Amino acid sequence: MKISLKSILATGLMLAASWSQAQSADHVFRVSAIPDEAPTELQRKFKPLGEYLEKKIGMKVEFTPVTDYAASVEALINKKVDMVWFGGFTFVQANDRSKGQITPLVQRTEDEKFRSVFVTTSKSINSLNDLKGKTLSFGSESSTSGHLMPRYYLLQSKINPDTDLKRIAFSGAHDATVAAVAGGKVDAGALNISVWEKLVEAKKVDPAVVRVFYTTPGYYDYNWSVRTDMNADLKKKLTDAFLALDINKPEDKAIMDLQRTVKFIPTKADNYKNIEAAAKNAGLLK
Repeated sequence: MKISLKSILATGLMLAASWSQAQSADHVFRVSAIPDEAPTELQRKFKPLGEYLEKKIGMKVEFTPVTDYAASVEALINKKVDMVWFGGFTFVQANDRSKGQITPLVQRTEDEKFRSVFVTTSKSINSLNDLKGKTLSFGSESSTSGHLMPRYYLLQSKINPDTDLKRIAFSGAHDATVAAVAGGKVDAGALNISVWEKLVEAKKVDPAVVRVFYTTPGYYDYNWSVRTDMNADLKKKLTDAFLALDINKPEDKAIMDLQRTVKFIPTKADNYKNIEAAAKNAGLLK
Protein backbone atom coordinates (compact mmCIF):
# COMPACT_ATOMS: atom_id res chain seq x y z
CA MET A 1 0.00 0.00 0.00
CA LYS A 2 2.88 2.36 0.86
CA ILE A 3 4.56 1.70 -2.49
CA SER A 4 1.29 2.31 -4.31
CA LEU A 5 0.71 5.59 -2.48
CA LYS A 6 4.25 6.74 -3.21
CA SER A 7 3.81 5.83 -6.86
CA ILE A 8 0.53 7.69 -7.06
CA LEU A 9 2.01 10.74 -5.37
CA ALA A 10 5.07 10.69 -7.62
CA THR A 11 2.90 10.35 -10.70
CA GLY A 12 0.69 13.19 -9.49
CA LEU A 13 3.69 15.43 -8.93
CA MET A 14 5.02 14.62 -12.39
CA LEU A 15 1.65 15.42 -13.95
CA ALA A 16 1.40 18.65 -12.00
CA ALA A 17 4.89 19.63 -13.13
CA SER A 18 4.05 18.81 -16.73
CA TRP A 19 0.83 20.79 -16.47
CA SER A 20 2.70 23.74 -14.96
CA GLN A 21 5.30 23.65 -17.73
CA ALA A 22 2.55 23.49 -20.33
CA GLN A 23 0.85 26.50 -18.79
CA SER A 24 4.15 28.38 -18.82
CA ALA A 25 4.75 27.43 -22.43
CA ASP A 26 1.24 28.61 -23.36
CA HIS A 27 1.63 31.91 -21.53
CA VAL A 28 1.55 34.94 -23.80
CA PHE A 29 3.53 38.06 -22.99
CA ARG A 30 1.29 40.93 -24.05
CA VAL A 31 2.72 44.26 -25.09
CA SER A 32 0.97 47.51 -25.90
CA ALA A 33 1.81 51.12 -26.73
CA ILE A 34 0.20 54.51 -26.50
CA PRO A 35 -1.66 55.05 -29.79
CA ASP A 36 0.35 58.09 -30.91
CA GLU A 37 0.33 56.81 -34.51
CA ALA A 38 -2.05 54.76 -36.65
CA PRO A 39 -2.63 51.20 -35.30
CA THR A 40 -1.23 49.60 -38.47
CA GLU A 41 1.97 51.63 -38.11
CA LEU A 42 2.37 50.61 -34.46
CA GLN A 43 1.94 46.94 -35.42
CA ARG A 44 4.48 47.27 -38.23
CA LYS A 45 7.05 48.91 -35.98
CA PHE A 46 6.65 46.33 -33.22
CA LYS A 47 6.64 43.09 -35.26
CA PRO A 48 10.43 42.52 -35.56
CA LEU A 49 11.00 43.69 -31.98
CA GLY A 50 8.33 41.26 -30.77
CA GLU A 51 9.98 38.37 -32.63
CA TYR A 52 13.34 39.31 -31.09
CA LEU A 53 11.90 39.47 -27.57
CA GLU A 54 10.25 36.04 -28.01
CA LYS A 55 13.70 34.49 -28.48
CA LYS A 56 15.16 36.36 -25.53
CA ILE A 57 12.46 35.66 -22.93
CA GLY A 58 11.29 32.27 -24.21
CA MET A 59 7.62 33.27 -24.39
CA LYS A 60 5.17 34.10 -27.14
CA VAL A 61 4.94 37.88 -27.51
CA GLU A 62 1.80 39.55 -28.82
CA PHE A 63 1.06 43.20 -29.53
CA THR A 64 -2.27 44.35 -28.08
CA PRO A 65 -3.47 47.69 -29.47
CA VAL A 66 -5.50 50.05 -27.28
CA THR A 67 -8.05 52.70 -28.23
CA ASP A 68 -6.50 55.68 -26.44
CA TYR A 69 -3.76 56.79 -24.06
CA ALA A 70 -5.87 56.24 -20.93
CA ALA A 71 -6.55 52.66 -22.03
CA SER A 72 -2.82 51.92 -22.13
CA VAL A 73 -2.51 53.03 -18.51
CA GLU A 74 -5.48 50.97 -17.36
CA ALA A 75 -4.35 47.91 -19.35
CA LEU A 76 -1.00 47.74 -17.54
CA ILE A 77 -2.39 48.53 -14.09
CA ASN A 78 -5.16 45.93 -14.45
CA LYS A 79 -2.80 43.25 -15.82
CA LYS A 80 -4.39 43.09 -19.25
CA VAL A 81 -0.92 43.60 -20.73
CA ASP A 82 2.57 43.01 -19.34
CA MET A 83 4.60 45.85 -20.84
CA VAL A 84 3.73 49.19 -22.44
CA TRP A 85 5.53 51.78 -24.54
CA PHE A 86 4.61 54.90 -22.58
CA GLY A 87 5.24 58.55 -23.21
CA GLY A 88 6.69 60.44 -20.24
CA PHE A 89 3.30 61.80 -19.20
CA THR A 90 1.47 58.49 -19.53
CA PHE A 91 4.20 56.87 -17.42
CA VAL A 92 3.64 59.57 -14.78
CA GLN A 93 -0.13 58.98 -14.95
CA ALA A 94 0.29 55.20 -14.64
CA ASN A 95 2.71 55.54 -11.75
CA ASP A 96 0.36 57.96 -10.01
CA ARG A 97 -2.72 55.77 -10.59
CA SER A 98 -0.91 52.67 -9.31
CA LYS A 99 0.62 54.46 -6.32
CA GLY A 100 4.18 53.90 -7.52
CA GLN A 101 3.76 50.35 -8.81
CA ILE A 102 5.05 50.94 -12.37
CA THR A 103 8.72 50.51 -13.26
CA PRO A 104 10.28 52.05 -16.39
CA LEU A 105 12.92 49.63 -17.72
CA VAL A 106 14.61 51.24 -20.69
CA GLN A 107 14.40 54.20 -23.04
CA ARG A 108 16.06 55.19 -26.28
CA THR A 109 19.07 57.50 -26.02
CA GLU A 110 16.93 60.08 -27.85
CA ASP A 111 14.39 60.02 -25.02
CA GLU A 112 16.83 61.64 -22.60
CA LYS A 113 16.45 64.90 -24.52
CA PHE A 114 13.29 64.51 -26.55
CA ARG A 115 11.71 67.53 -28.24
CA SER A 116 8.44 68.73 -29.74
CA VAL A 117 7.96 70.86 -32.82
CA PHE A 118 5.31 73.41 -33.72
CA VAL A 119 4.39 73.43 -37.41
CA THR A 120 2.34 75.67 -39.68
CA THR A 121 1.57 76.55 -43.30
CA SER A 122 0.98 80.22 -42.45
CA LYS A 123 3.63 82.78 -43.41
CA SER A 124 2.45 85.04 -40.59
CA ILE A 125 3.34 82.52 -37.86
CA ASN A 126 7.05 82.53 -37.01
CA SER A 127 7.09 82.34 -33.20
CA LEU A 128 4.96 81.10 -30.33
CA ASN A 129 3.75 84.66 -29.75
CA ASP A 130 2.32 84.70 -33.29
CA LEU A 131 -0.13 81.96 -32.22
CA LYS A 132 -2.26 84.44 -30.28
CA GLY A 133 -5.70 84.59 -31.86
CA LYS A 134 -4.96 81.57 -34.06
CA THR A 135 -6.15 77.95 -34.05
CA LEU A 136 -3.85 75.15 -32.85
CA SER A 137 -4.05 71.38 -32.76
CA PHE A 138 -2.39 69.24 -30.11
CA GLY A 139 -2.26 65.44 -30.40
CA SER A 140 -3.84 63.39 -27.61
CA GLU A 141 -4.68 65.12 -24.34
CA SER A 142 -2.42 62.61 -22.54
CA SER A 143 0.49 62.98 -24.96
CA THR A 144 3.77 64.23 -23.50
CA SER A 145 5.23 65.50 -26.77
CA GLY A 146 1.93 66.29 -28.46
CA HIS A 147 0.26 68.22 -25.63
CA LEU A 148 1.83 68.43 -22.17
CA MET A 149 5.25 69.81 -23.10
CA PRO A 150 4.02 72.05 -25.94
CA ARG A 151 1.42 73.47 -23.49
CA TYR A 152 4.13 73.84 -20.83
CA TYR A 153 6.40 75.84 -23.16
CA LEU A 154 3.48 78.00 -24.30
CA LEU A 155 2.75 78.82 -20.66
CA GLN A 156 6.46 79.51 -20.08
CA SER A 157 6.21 82.05 -22.93
CA LYS A 158 3.25 83.71 -21.17
CA ILE A 159 0.75 82.28 -23.67
CA ASN A 160 -2.30 80.54 -22.26
CA PRO A 161 -3.63 78.28 -25.03
CA ASP A 162 -7.10 78.21 -23.46
CA THR A 163 -7.53 81.99 -23.44
CA ASP A 164 -4.99 83.52 -25.84
CA LEU A 165 -5.71 81.28 -28.83
CA LYS A 166 -8.86 81.41 -30.93
CA ARG A 167 -9.38 77.66 -30.61
CA ILE A 168 -7.47 74.52 -29.66
CA ALA A 169 -8.21 71.01 -30.91
CA PHE A 170 -6.97 67.50 -30.20
CA SER A 171 -6.24 65.35 -33.25
CA GLY A 172 -5.54 62.16 -31.26
CA ALA A 173 -2.18 61.36 -32.89
CA HIS A 174 0.94 63.11 -34.19
CA ASP A 175 0.45 62.21 -37.85
CA ALA A 176 -3.17 63.38 -37.60
CA THR A 177 -1.94 66.75 -36.29
CA VAL A 178 0.23 67.22 -39.37
CA ALA A 179 -2.72 66.25 -41.59
CA ALA A 180 -4.90 68.84 -39.86
CA VAL A 181 -2.31 71.58 -40.43
CA ALA A 182 -1.66 70.55 -44.04
CA GLY A 183 -5.40 70.41 -44.74
CA GLY A 184 -6.00 73.90 -43.38
CA LYS A 185 -8.19 72.76 -40.51
CA VAL A 186 -5.97 74.61 -38.03
CA ASP A 187 -3.34 77.35 -38.31
CA ALA A 188 -0.68 75.37 -36.46
CA GLY A 189 0.00 72.11 -34.67
CA ALA A 190 2.34 70.59 -32.08
CA LEU A 191 3.78 67.10 -32.33
CA ASN A 192 6.83 65.03 -31.45
CA ILE A 193 9.98 65.58 -33.45
CA SER A 194 10.51 61.88 -34.18
CA VAL A 195 7.20 61.47 -36.03
CA TRP A 196 7.77 64.77 -37.84
CA GLU A 197 11.20 63.64 -39.10
CA LYS A 198 9.78 60.26 -40.15
CA LEU A 199 6.97 61.90 -42.15
CA VAL A 200 9.47 64.18 -43.89
CA GLU A 201 11.82 61.29 -44.68
CA ALA A 202 8.93 59.24 -46.09
CA LYS A 203 7.87 62.27 -48.17
CA LYS A 204 4.41 62.19 -46.59
CA VAL A 205 4.72 65.90 -45.87
CA ASP A 206 6.46 68.69 -47.77
CA PRO A 207 8.54 70.74 -45.27
CA ALA A 208 8.46 73.65 -47.71
CA VAL A 209 4.68 73.79 -47.27
CA VAL A 210 4.24 72.57 -43.68
CA ARG A 211 7.22 73.99 -41.82
CA VAL A 212 8.62 73.96 -38.28
CA PHE A 213 8.61 77.39 -36.64
CA TYR A 214 9.50 76.41 -33.07
CA THR A 215 11.33 73.50 -31.45
CA THR A 216 11.12 72.99 -27.67
CA PRO A 217 14.08 72.40 -25.34
CA GLY A 218 14.78 68.75 -24.49
CA TYR A 219 12.97 66.66 -21.88
CA TYR A 220 12.66 62.98 -20.84
CA ASP A 221 9.97 61.16 -22.77
CA TYR A 222 9.20 57.61 -23.98
CA ASN A 223 10.08 54.40 -22.12
CA TRP A 224 9.17 50.72 -21.92
CA SER A 225 7.41 50.12 -18.60
CA VAL A 226 6.25 47.08 -16.63
CA ARG A 227 4.47 46.53 -13.33
CA THR A 228 6.82 46.66 -10.36
CA ASP A 229 5.60 43.24 -9.12
CA MET A 230 6.75 41.49 -12.31
CA ASN A 231 9.02 38.49 -11.76
CA ALA A 232 12.54 39.86 -11.24
CA ASP A 233 14.10 37.31 -13.60
CA LEU A 234 11.72 38.28 -16.41
CA LYS A 235 12.38 41.97 -15.81
CA LYS A 236 16.12 41.31 -16.11
CA LYS A 237 15.68 39.27 -19.31
CA LEU A 238 13.64 42.07 -20.86
CA THR A 239 16.09 44.78 -19.83
CA ASP A 240 19.09 42.75 -21.01
CA ALA A 241 17.35 42.06 -24.34
CA PHE A 242 16.87 45.75 -25.06
CA LEU A 243 20.38 46.69 -23.92
CA ALA A 244 21.89 43.92 -26.08
CA LEU A 245 20.51 45.36 -29.32
CA ASP A 246 23.51 46.42 -31.42
CA ILE A 247 23.12 48.88 -34.31
CA ASN A 248 26.19 47.32 -35.97
CA LYS A 249 24.40 43.98 -36.41
CA PRO A 250 22.16 43.98 -39.53
CA GLU A 251 19.35 42.02 -37.84
CA ASP A 252 19.38 44.39 -34.85
CA LYS A 253 19.65 47.50 -37.03
CA ALA A 254 16.35 46.60 -38.71
CA ILE A 255 14.69 46.63 -35.27
CA MET A 256 16.44 49.82 -34.18
CA ASP A 257 15.55 51.67 -37.37
CA LEU A 258 11.85 50.98 -36.82
CA GLN A 259 12.19 52.15 -33.22
CA ARG A 260 14.04 55.23 -34.51
CA THR A 261 17.06 54.85 -32.27
CA VAL A 262 20.68 53.70 -32.23
CA LYS A 263 20.69 52.43 -28.65
CA PHE A 264 18.50 51.59 -25.65
CA ILE A 265 19.67 52.64 -22.18
CA PRO A 266 18.38 51.97 -18.64
CA THR A 267 15.99 54.50 -17.12
CA LYS A 268 14.30 55.13 -13.78
CA ALA A 269 11.19 56.76 -12.36
CA ASP A 270 13.13 59.76 -10.98
CA ASN A 271 13.95 60.83 -14.55
CA TYR A 272 10.29 61.81 -14.95
CA LYS A 273 9.99 64.14 -11.94
CA ASN A 274 10.18 67.19 -14.22
CA ILE A 275 7.41 65.79 -16.43
CA GLU A 276 5.30 65.30 -13.30
CA ALA A 277 6.03 68.88 -12.21
CA ALA A 278 5.16 70.20 -15.69
CA ALA A 279 1.86 68.27 -15.64
CA LYS A 280 0.93 69.72 -12.25
CA ASN A 281 1.98 73.21 -13.37
CA ALA A 282 -0.21 72.90 -16.49
CA GLY A 283 -3.14 71.68 -14.38
CA LEU A 284 -3.13 68.26 -16.05
CA LEU A 285 -2.21 66.27 -12.93
CA LYS A 286 -3.47 66.88 -9.42
